Amino acid sequence: MNNKEKQRNKIIFYARKNLGRPYKYGAKLYEAPNFFDCSSFIHYLYERININLPRTALEQAHLGRAINPKKEDLMIGDLIFIKGKWGHYDQKFLQGIGHVAVYADKGKVIHAKMQAKNGRVRKDSVDSLLKRKDLVVIKRII
Repeated sequence: MNNKEKQRNKIIFYARKNLGRPYKYGAKLYEAPNFFDCSSFIHYLYERININLPRTALEQAHLGRAINPKKEDLMIGDLIFIKGKWGHYDQKFLQGIGHVAVYADKGKVIHAKMQAKNGRVRKDSVDSLLKRKDLVVIKRII
């Protein structure tokens, strides 16, 4: 197993370890692993492999290389960015970035997601994100 594979596996180990943790909009980095929002969760995971990502999903979307939005092209650790309800935008992402999830494997993503009155770190089908009309970009950091 090469170093990149080890890093990817470690990301997913920590993602799975935190399934069920509570969601908190605007969660601070120091609140991890007790609370996460989508981008602080991604920051936390990559920090586990000594990659320091920016705090927000919009800033994270600027890193890495763009990947074809097809399930068969995804690798563990790829980041899926969607507009979401509250998109934050800049010159590169005029439509906005409001949410980020990490590809786990076997057609699943893990993300900190708001639901109704509360939310949590959860596992969902990647198809639920890839089929969205507001999918913005998929990025590979590792």
